[in-house]
Amino acid sequence: MGKRVVSLILIPFLLFYAVPASAVEKEERNWQDEIIYFMMIDRFNDGDTKNDKNVNVNEPGSYNGGDFKGIIDKLDYIKDMGFTAIWLTPVFDNMDKGYHGYWVKDFYKTDEHFGTLTEFKQLVKEAHKRNLKVISDFVVNHVGYNHPWLNDPEKKDWFHEKQPIENWDDQTEVENGWLYDLPDLNQDNPETRKYLLDAAKWWIDETDIDGYRLDAVKHVPKDFWADFAKTVKAEKQNFYLLGEVWDNDSKSISDYEKTGIDGFLDFPKNEQLRQAFMAPDGSLEGLFTVGAQNKELYKNAGLLGTFIDNHDMTRFTYEAVNNRQNPGTRWKMALSYMYTTTGIPIIYYGSEIALNGGEEPDNRKLMAFKAEKDLIDYITRLAELRKKHPALVRGETELLYDKDGMAVFKREYEGETLFVAVNNSSKSQTVTIDDEDLAKDKELRGLLEGDLVRGKDGKYSIILDREQTEVYKLADESGINIAYMATLAGVYAAFAAFIILVLKRSRHKQS
Repeated sequence: MGKRVVSLILIPFLLFYAVPASAVEKEERNWQDEIIYFMMIDRFNDGDTKNDKNVNVNEPGSYNGGDFKGIIDKLDYIKDMGFTAIWLTPVFDNMDKGYHGYWVKDFYKTDEHFGTLTEFKQLVKEAHKRNLKVISDFVVNHVGYNHPWLNDPEKKDWFHEKQPIENWDDQTEVENGWLYDLPDLNQDNPETRKYLLDAAKWWIDETDIDGYRLDAVKHVPKDFWADFAKTVKAEKQNFYLLGEVWDNDSKSISDYEKTGIDGFLDFPKNEQLRQAFMAPDGSLEGLFTVGAQNKELYKNAGLLGTFIDNHDMTRFTYEAVNNRQNPGTRWKMALSYMYTTTGIPIIYYGSEIALNGGEEPDNRKLMAFKAEKDLIDYITRLAELRKKHPALVRGETELLYDKDGMAVFKREYEGETLFVAVNNSSKSQTVTIDDEDLAKDKELRGLLEGDLVRGKDGKYSIILDREQTEVYKLADESGINIAYMATLAGVYAAFAAFIILVLKRSRHKQS
């Protein structure tokens, strides 16, 4: 009988707090909604020692043992941090010591150190089971040193004449020169072009991957990329192309959007992120300038890849330590900005434990799965916020305040209004915002740190400690809702009467 009474008492809660299904429906998942974890296969996790051929973890230029099995073993680890997609360095069979994957030997085979094609297919399958998308690096600009094709007379025209790139402002030289002395493929040769396009299609059909990260885009003619984009997108719906145009000029990068490449690694924003957050008191102005430029230049700036570091630059931790800063604190500041602004967050493996590393190959150390829970938990919370609040992904951005390392900006989308306050300075700061920028009779509820800001005399004062970020949701003022409480009391009174009636009947039957 007691269980029956408890069940009846719970009914009002179910009635009042049940959310209609239509209220929680989300828009169709798109690439701008993703959060990407980027791994160098050889340096992530050794899951199968049987393929450890010539492995030497003490030699930065040698294979360190990471493989497909190792990634499969850590997919839950990646998903639990809130990531929705993984990006892998090239899986192709490579020339000697091509641990990074960019010295391609065979476009149709996996590198023996990483595992078999069957194991790679299993990796994709296991990722998809966890609702993780898979992006693989694809290289078309060059092959590895001493590639067998160089000694094949029938493939002489597959390469450009060997010459270094001396004038980086000469696009012809940039496209035809041998980058780092790597044999430069001639995509204008119909046979070469067909081979590369066929290989790109083959990997999609064979493994069911979801996207390509395109290496060295500006070193390849735009008309080839137009063919490439058209070809691969015909193979799989919603296939994503992320281009690497290493340039700090947003206009130069955006020119490649016409080829059909969906998004690009945002190097201009990367430069500003590192400058702003490697030490406190850095100005955030450059970040907002780049953001405004992106909105003007791209069809959808939300498809750009926002990153703090990658495999070709010193790690952000290295820069913070050199500035005598706590890398964990600096990472939190940089990540909080990246996760709350336009663009797809891309996190380089090891960032979640503030892995250190200088110039290449020191920035490609073997991953250490240490229990750095504080930063991992922070990344997880940021991911939860980004997924739960579409305004952080798709919303319009309005800068309300930016001074002395402190910034407040508003993001709005389909009736949802969020405010992000970033105090990147070495002291506590207060920013007062007029209610004309918010709305009357509202409050700001902190979603990241739990702060609460109520309006007073038509103004809202946001107070943040040094090196802290808060994400606020604009909501109706909390407090006692008289109408709600009266209705709830009425419902409980009715149920109380019903319960008394049930009890009386029960006792009557027992007697």
